[in-house]
Amino acid sequence: MAQTPWTDLIEHVHASETRLVLAVTGGGSKAISQLLDVAGASRTVLEAVVPYAAKSLTDWLGGQPKKYCSEPTARAMAMAAWMRARRLAPEIAPTHLVGIGATASLASDRPKRGEHRVYVAVQTATDTASYSFQLSKGSRDRKKEQWLAAKLILIAVGEACNVDTAAAKLALNAQLLAHEQIESRHQQAETGWTQVLLGSQKWFAVSQAEAPADDKQRQVVFPGAFNPPHAGHRRMAQIAAAKLGQSVAFEISITNVDKPPLDYMRLHERIKTFQQWDPTAKLLLTDAPTFLEKAALFPGCTFVVGADTMARIAESRYYEDSLVARDVAMQTIAKYQCRFLVFGRHCDGKFQSLADLKLPAALLALCEEVAEVEFCEEISSTRLRRGEP
Repeated sequence: MAQTPWTDLIEHVHASETRLVLAVTGGGSKAISQLLDVAGASRTVLEAVVPYAAKSLTDWLGGQPKKYCSEPTARAMAMAAWMRARRLAPEIAPTHLVGIGATASLASDRPKRGEHRVYVAVQTATDTASYSFQLSKGSRDRKKEQWLAAKLILIAVGEACNVDTAAAKLALNAQLLAHEQIESRHQQAETGWTQVLLGSQKWFAVSQAEAPADDKQRQVVFPGAFNPPHAGHRRMAQIAAAKLGQSVAFEISITNVDKPPLDYMRLHERIKTFQQWDPTAKLLLTDAPTFLEKAALFPGCTFVVGADTMARIAESRYYEDSLVARDVAMQTIAKYQCRFLVFGRHCDGKFQSLADLKLPAALLALCEEVAEVEFCEEISSTRLRRGEP
C-alpha cells in the first residue's frame, strides 16, 4: 500500500537535521500525535506543549496576548518555542532549531460569534513565517476542522525542515472549499537581527544614521517599544540632548520583561514605522530587556525614561519578588555609572512626577528629574494604538 503524503512528509522531517519545539493551543494538536506516530520522532521533537487555558498561554508567552487566536499570537508562540528549543538543546546549532506555534478557533459545543480560523507560525534563527486559513463556518464538525488544522501545522513543519511539501499541499487543498485558501507570509531577518538574538553581537545599529562609535557617543540611551513613536518621544529626546549635551540613541530590545519577544515580522514593522517617523534618528536593536542588562551593555550612559517606567524599575516582581535582589541590581547599575533622566507622565488623569514615586534611596540617587514646566505631554503610544487623541 502506498504511503500517504503525510506519512512521507513526516518521515522526511524526521530524517532532517532539524529539532522542533511545538506549542499548540488545542486546535490542530493532532499534528503532535501524528509526528510522534512515525518512527524517528525522538530525533526531531524536543518538546510539544498544549497551553490550552488562557493562563497557560500567558505563562508560555511571558505576557498576555492582545488576542488569543491571531497571527501575532501564533508568531509569539513560535518565538517562545524557538527560544525554548535553544535552552533544551544548546549543543545543537541554532540554525537547526525550529519553533512552531499554532492557535485556532474551531467548532465547539457552544456557539461562536467569530469566524473559524487557524493560524500557524514558524520561527527560526533567520526567519519568521506564518500560515493561516479561514474555514467556512458550519460546513464541518470539529473533528474535520481539527484534521485541517493539523495538516496545516504539518506543512509548516515540513517547510521549516526544507522538506518538499507539494504533495501534502495538494492533499490539503483538495479538502478546502473553493473560497478557502491558505495564506502565508514570510520575513527574513537581517544578519544583525540574528546576531543580536543569538548573542554573537551586543547591539545592532538599525537606522541609516551612523551607529555610536564609542562610549562617549553612547551616553544617552532612550529605551522603549516605540509602538508607535510619537511627538512626545521626539520632545523627550530633544530635551535630553539639550540637558546632557549628547545626541540620543533610541533602543528597542527584542525581548521584554512584560511582553512576548518580538518576532521578525513584528520587528520589521516596528523598525519601518520608526524610520518613517524619523529617518535620521539613531536606532539600536538589543536583547537587553532589563535595565540591569542595559547598564552592562551601555556603561556610563544616562537612560531617558518616563515616570511610569521608573516606577516599574523599583518593583520587586522584576527581581523574583526579592527586595534584596532589587537593591543589589540598583547597586550594580550604580557601579556601571549609569543614571536616569526622568520625565513626568500623565497616569489615570494625573501628572506623575519623580517626587510622586516611592523609590528606594539607592535608585533615587541615580535620578535627575525633568520639571513639569519643561515637559508635560499627555500623548502615549497606548492611546495612539487605541485610536485615542
